[in-house]
Amino acid sequence: MAGVSGIGRREFAAGLFSIIPASALGRDGHTAPSGRITLGAIGVGSMGTGHVRAFLAQPDVRLVAVCDVRREHRERTRQLAAARYGEDSCAVYNDFRELLARPDIDAVMIATPEHWHGLIGIEAARRGKHMYYEKPMAMSVREAQAVREAVKRSGVVFQYGTQQRSSFFYRHTCELIRNGRIGQLQTIMIGSAGGTYNRLPPEEIKPVPEGLDYDMWLGPAPWAPYSDQRLSRSWMMIWDYGLGCLDGAWGIHDVDIAQWVNNADATGPVEVEGEGLFYDDIRNVPYSWTVEHKYANGVRLIHMDLVTAKKRAWQFRGGGHASVMLGSEGWIYVSREGMRTHPEHLARSVIGPNEIRVPKSDNHRRDFLDAVKSGRAPVTSVEAAARGETVCQQADIAMRLKRKLRWDPGRERFVDDEEANRMLSRPMRGPWRLS
Repeated sequence: MAGVSGIGRREFAAGLFSIIPASALGRDGHTAPSGRITLGAIGVGSMGTGHVRAFLAQPDVRLVAVCDVRREHRERTRQLAAARYGEDSCAVYNDFRELLARPDIDAVMIATPEHWHGLIGIEAARRGKHMYYEKPMAMSVREAQAVREAVKRSGVVFQYGTQQRSSFFYRHTCELIRNGRIGQLQTIMIGSAGGTYNRLPPEEIKPVPEGLDYDMWLGPAPWAPYSDQRLSRSWMMIWDYGLGCLDGAWGIHDVDIAQWVNNADATGPVEVEGEGLFYDDIRNVPYSWTVEHKYANGVRLIHMDLVTAKKRAWQFRGGGHASVMLGSEGWIYVSREGMRTHPEHLARSVIGPNEIRVPKSDNHRRDFLDAVKSGRAPVTSVEAAARGETVCQQADIAMRLKRKLRWDPGRERFVDDEEANRMLSRPMRGPWRLS
């Protein structure tokens, strides 16, 4: 893939790679090399560091390389690895392509800013690396499709970062609904983060801080002069880098569950319409919205920000981010903290051995590692990731165009609406491109 696959500066000889020490021979409680997964970490800010700490705690993982465009992030992670292994053997990189070129790396954790996910994922697949891939999937539908195809061609294991599938409450909800415990599923309501307008301080253009490769941070995103707002936590709410709380900053978690519950991992809604209020500064993403999707089986998915959800549905009041599943004979409210049901006894209902079951995972990262070792599919597939991302992108496009749109899940494009179809992709700043 031009603009991504080439190392650019140099190729690395095998002799320059970090060597796993002799302590990896399986003695003294260590995992033997034949069962060990060598890991590279790409993007080690707050979310990435959390993943690194969790992977370092796994006895069958060896973190051998880390990549980040911030020097302080690279060094912090290198020191974490040194403290874990008792030696300084974790290599550091500024360019993800250099890390991915190493043949000794089995898998990578990708937790960069959102606008980088797709290109790094495609290159990782091309290099044969298994991926623990933070949400969201991509910046556009076409980019998500490109990642999906690259992963399928390579045959690598891909675990998407929608970890609610590794929660008992969400898994139990899915199995209850799949087995008809609330009758016919009719409506799914989501209450995502967002709903309140807040104003950013005026953007102050500054020199690029020392130790930051800002041009590499921007990558395929439109060029913009450096400001603290673009690299503070507010970057997640800037449309140049994502869809805000509608998607990667929260919404995809519950959209993913909606797709799972509705047995729609390989398809998606056929209609979408909605309205939203958008920030009027550099963010330009919705902070308040109500979007309704309709599936071919008649199920409605109503995606709202949390403030709107609390106004529209009493089940959300007093709670945080959650989903409500309404059926012809009952309902289920589910969040990361627990579940409420009507009838009340549903929450205690046991799924029998001959009933419909979904894959079981109690630890999302462990599920990924076990899938790498066994070759089985992880709990959240690349197909589910691409289809869930499409639902979020549909919502953004429908709100911006302010009209109902029809979608063909087979062809994965809007029906008879070329303006909407042009919005299925985004331009990339050169030299970065999909190919």
